[in-house]
Amino acid sequence: MSPCFARRSLSLLLVLAATMVSAALYAQSETTDAIDSLTAEQTAQMPDEQVESSAQNTINTPPQGTTLPHDLSPKGMFLQADWVVKSVMILLALASLLTWTIFVAKSRELRALMVLQKNQLTGILNAASLQEVKTSADARVTESELLAAAEHELKLSENALQDHAAVKERVLSRLERIEAASARHASIGISVLASIGSTAPFVGLFGTVWGIMNSFIGISKAQTTNLAIVAPGIAEALLATALGLVAAIPAVVIYNHFARKIASYKALLGDHSAAVQRLISRELSRGYAG
Repeated sequence: MSPCFARRSLSLLLVLAATMVSAALYAQSETTDAIDSLTAEQTAQMPDEQVESSAQNTINTPPQGTTLPHDLSPKGMFLQADWVVKSVMILLALASLLTWTIFVAKSRELRALMVLQKNQLTGILNAASLQEVKTSADARVTESELLAAAEHELKLSENALQDHAAVKERVLSRLERIEAASARHASIGISVLASIGSTAPFVGLFGTVWGIMNSFIGISKAQTTNLAIVAPGIAEALLATALGLVAAIPAVVIYNHFARKIASYKALLGDHSAAVQRLISRELSRGYAG
């Protein structure tokens, strides 16, 4: 996922949120102005005694809307949200959990693979012959998959070892296939991070749009634009966007981290393969006879 695409997605979400809040504030302002204007007209038509009585009642009446009718904590907003918004939030929470699970598991796997490849590469680089590798004290060196494939090809080509170029070509072909398979194995699960990073903001945006749509429907039914009534629904909807970003941002960062790690692992595999090819070339030059 490109950084430009991610920035545009985030900008779209912020613009949508700002637009919804501005619309609610503007509607409340317009309604308040209309009520004030109507109240002023009614007051101008009242006798002085009635105006004083109305003013006294206003002073003694506690202000309405000073306390929000909803619990605006994250837990409260989740419990009061629409079932569609709840489903979106749960899906995003599961996506975030999956992201961190992949991070922990893949970090351990890549660390073990890198250590193994480094040990095997060191052992092969320090060996002058296949026999020296086989008698190595480090069991991990003797278990090299690349070296085993090269030895197997030498045995299969036992009757055609005179053609050194052809033998080297067949060995190279086997090593390239093993490199590709190892790289694919190391990349398992990384595509999930890319999918989460690219889609989570838009899943959260869907929950936000749905929640705000329900909020405006509620405004229409209540026939009021009081911000204390509008705010809880908008806050619940925006929580879905926040969860989408919480799921997407770590996924993108972790994906880029693993992309660099896997590139390093592929380079190490290439060095390992090259070391095996040099070892095989030396054996052929010495007149390897199996």
